[in-house]
Amino acid sequence: METGSTTAEGQALLRGRLTGRCIAMGLMGSLLLSTGGSWPVRSTEHVEVKIDGVVLPVSVEELGAFVRSPEGDPSQFSRSELSTWMRLLAPESKEGLIRLLKAPVLSRRSLGRQMLSSWGAGPLLDALGELIRVEDGGRINSALVLSTLELLLEQQETVSTLDVLEALPTQQLRLDLDALVGAANRWKLELKRHHRLMNSLGLEEARLQPLPPGERSPLSDGSRPSTLSVGHRQRPLQLERWIPQSPRDDRTWVLIMPGLGGDPNHFHWLARSLMKAGWPVALLEHPGSDATAVQALLEGRQSFDGAEVLQQRLADLEAVLDAQRQGDLNIPGDEVVLIGHSLGALTALLASGAAVVPGMDQRCEGALAGLPLTNLSELLQCELAAGRVLEGNAMLPLPRAVVGLNSFGGLIWPHRSSQALSLPMLLVGGTLDLITPALDEQVALMVGLSQHPASRVVVVEGASHFSPIRVDGQESASQADDVFRLGEELVGVNPLSVQRVIAFEVIGFLNSLSAGPSRQDSLHLKDSTSMTRWHRLERRRALDLMGQ
Repeated sequence: METGSTTAEGQALLRGRLTGRCIAMGLMGSLLLSTGGSWPVRSTEHVEVKIDGVVLPVSVEELGAFVRSPEGDPSQFSRSELSTWMRLLAPESKEGLIRLLKAPVLSRRSLGRQMLSSWGAGPLLDALGELIRVEDGGRINSALVLSTLELLLEQQETVSTLDVLEALPTQQLRLDLDALVGAANRWKLELKRHHRLMNSLGLEEARLQPLPPGERSPLSDGSRPSTLSVGHRQRPLQLERWIPQSPRDDRTWVLIMPGLGGDPNHFHWLARSLMKAGWPVALLEHPGSDATAVQALLEGRQSFDGAEVLQQRLADLEAVLDAQRQGDLNIPGDEVVLIGHSLGALTALLASGAAVVPGMDQRCEGALAGLPLTNLSELLQCELAAGRVLEGNAMLPLPRAVVGLNSFGGLIWPHRSSQALSLPMLLVGGTLDLITPALDEQVALMVGLSQHPASRVVVVEGASHFSPIRVDGQESASQADDVFRLGEELVGVNPLSVQRVIAFEVIGFLNSLSAGPSRQDSLHLKDSTSMTRWHRLERRRALDLMGQ
C-alpha cells in the first residue's frame, strides 16, 4: 500500500512493527554511518520511508526542526505527516530516530574519510543503492554523494546524517527499511558466529602464565637508522636495525613490516623484545602507505590506490632481502622470518608463495553484495583482486617462517580450497577486531594455508586490530596520538598487556623453529599480572572452530 497519508490501517500496522524496528534501525544506521563513511543520503525536500508496504512521506525541513528540538512546541507539527508518525512511536523509538539523524557520518580525521578516497567507497555505495532509491526509482548517484560529503567537510569538522540529508541536491529519496532490516539480520548472524567462537574459547580453563613486565622506551633504545637506495622509488627506503650484541646461533633474522598507516615507532616494543632474545631485527617503513601518507589522505591531499600500494610494498620487501643477502644492509643472518601487521602480513603471505584460489571475482561479488561491515578487510581484498596484483609474488628463497598480526586474506585463500604452504606460520588476532575478525581471517587462514606442525593461531581476548600499534605512554585512548584518533572501542582493552602477550608468543614460536617439528596441543592462558586471556590453537582445534 503506497499512500501520501497515513491511513488507520497503516497506523495500526506501524504501531505493531515500527517500535522495535526503529530502535534497531537507529543503531544500525549509526554503525553504517560511523563505519562506512559514505552513507547514501536521502533528500533536500522529502524522504519516503517504506516499511511493510507502507510509505511515509516526511518533509526534511520538519524533520530537521524536530531533531534539533524534539521537546519543542508540539503544535508546530500538529498538522504534519511527521506529527502522525511521531505519535505512533514509543519514546525509545523516537530516541532511536534522533540518534540516527544526529549520528556523525564522518569527520575530517577519521577512517571513514580515508575510505571516501579509496576503492571501497564505490562498492559500499553500490550495495546500499539497493536499499535507497531516488525519486524516479533509480539508484543513488555515488559521485554526487561523495562530492556532497567532501563539500560539507570543507565547511565543518563533523558531518551528521541530517547535514547530508539537507545538503544533497535531489528532490526526494526512498529508504527501504525492510531491505535494511534484512541486511541488519545478516550482519547479526555474522556477529553471532564470532560470538560463538569467543564463547567456545571462554569455556576453556586458562592456565596462569607469568609474563615479563612491560618495558618503558629508554632514551637510547638500541636502534640504528639506515637508508637503502632502491630502483623503484625516487627516495631511499628508511629502515631501523636492531642488532643484538650476541646474535643467535641459528642465523635467523627478522623483518617487520607495519600495516597501512603504520609507523616503525609502533613496533619498537616487538623489535626490542626480539633483539633482547638474540634476533637481529629490521623495521621497514613503506612510503606512500605509512603514517605520513595516511595523514595526507585524511587531509584530502592524496588518494589511495590499494593495488599500487601493494606492488610498492612487495618491491620494498624484495629490495631489502636482496640488499641483506648481498651485504649492502648490515644485518647478520642467513634466513629471514617475515613479520607483518595487517597489510604488512598480507605482503608477507604473498611473498611466501601463497597462490590465489580461482574464483576470486565470484567470492567478491557475494561479499560486497552483503555489505561487509563486520569484516572491512574484504573491501581491500576485492580492490586488490580487481587490480590484478595478487598473482606471482613469491620470492626465492622463501622465508623461514611468517608471523601475521591481524592478518587477512579469507577471500583470497578460502579455507576449504587453499593450497597449504610448507613453512611454519603464526597468526595473531583479537576478539574485538571488526576489520580483520579472528574467525574469518586468522583462524580461517591457519586452516587453509598451513599444515606445518609448528604453525599456530593465537586469539587474544579484548584485543583489536589496533592493539599492536599503541605505543608506550599511551595506555588509554585519551593519551593516544595515532593518526586516526582511535577510541577504546577500536583500540581494545589494555593494549600494552596485549603486546606483552604477542611478544611472548612470537618469541616462543621463533624458538620452536630451532627445536625441530613437534605438534603441540592447544593451550588457554592467562597473564598472572594483567589477567589478560589468550588462546594458542593448533590446526586441528582451528578446524573445529571453523565448523561451529
